[in-house]
Amino acid sequence: MSTATTPHTVATSRVHLRLLLPLALLASIAPFATDLYLPAFPDMVTDLATTEAGVQLSLTGFLIGAAVGQVIFGPLSDRYGRVRPLYIGLIIAVIAGVATAIAPTDTFLVIARVVQGAAAAAGMVIGRAIITDVASGREAARALSMLMVVGGVAPVLAPIVGAVLSEPLGWRGLLWVVTALCLVALVLAVAVIRETNPRSEATATASPSRLRDLLRPLRTRAYLGNGAAFVFAFSLMMAYISASPFFYQDIIGLGEIAYAAAFAINAAGMVGVTWLAANLSSRVAPGALARVGLTITVTSAAILTVLAFTAVSPLILLVPLFCAIASLGLVFGNTTALALARVGKNSGTASAALGFVQFMMAGLVAPLVSISEESAVPMAVTMLVLAALATVSFLIGNRGATGEVE
Repeated sequence: MSTATTPHTVATSRVHLRLLLPLALLASIAPFATDLYLPAFPDMVTDLATTEAGVQLSLTGFLIGAAVGQVIFGPLSDRYGRVRPLYIGLIIAVIAGVATAIAPTDTFLVIARVVQGAAAAAGMVIGRAIITDVASGREAARALSMLMVVGGVAPVLAPIVGAVLSEPLGWRGLLWVVTALCLVALVLAVAVIRETNPRSEATATASPSRLRDLLRPLRTRAYLGNGAAFVFAFSLMMAYISASPFFYQDIIGLGEIAYAAAFAINAAGMVGVTWLAANLSSRVAPGALARVGLTITVTSAAILTVLAFTAVSPLILLVPLFCAIASLGLVFGNTTALALARVGKNSGTASAALGFVQFMMAGLVAPLVSISEESAVPMAVTMLVLAALATVSFLIGNRGATGEVE
């Protein structure tokens, strides 16, 4: 926990709502930037005179940019402090956002989206690092869980919001919304966020020994195990999101309104459980909460898989699916807190590595859930494998531990 007393340093073990709000907004930029404009893809194909693959590249480009941007801005924030890289990243994200909204061609759009993704990554990676600068232990787990309310649910809600706004605003209007979100985040960051890692020019020099110091915490069992648990759990959620249109509309037979309602129910479940985790964190160790969440997730995914292989009514699948998604609210914030607890002032680098793998894995699992168009088996099996990997990783990372974060 930071104990610096400079005027621009936050030195408290309690993460106040005034700081959490802009950090939550930073966490929401990426999911809204990737998912908000999905319903407008058909219109983009026509307006830009391109193909579906050409439009899809704008999404892939953002994800690649976000992955790379995290490993750039994370180490920078460890070496030069948090606020300067954060401001620079958000300024570039706003400029790139304007470029995406006025893009004349698909190629121009893809390039702008890569830049936007890389710049927006500053908010995600530095936001997590700021939490571990100003808090530790259960308080850090509580604050990270609160961030996950937004960061975890935004990918679920963004397509719904995009579907509502797509017709009145068009795809360019949706990209202007994303740009406005980056601008608001920049204004709030300047107004609220102060330096939490005042590492002066003395630590701003690069050297082989400095690089080894930065990477050493990333080789610990606690970081690797808990970090992998978070990544696999997040990938499970992305697998669900990728498969949901086919699952809800083709397998279950829901219409667009019912599909949106089903999405909202699962989102509300995850919000509720995440909120519960944040409130329980003052009395229950993060490791214990994460263990309960993963147990429910892997059990629900196993039940979902068994039912998917049988001839039961598809409606029955909704129950274990809800439990598997909602229980992630106990996992995201707590595994992140456990992973970052031992990295000290290198939390920017550690957070960057976590985010890089998170986005890369999310991109890899998307095709796995649509192998077959005849049943929910691909989705269920993918979710079960990811849940099992998350659980095993967590157990390895916390072997011999009490579940507490100091």
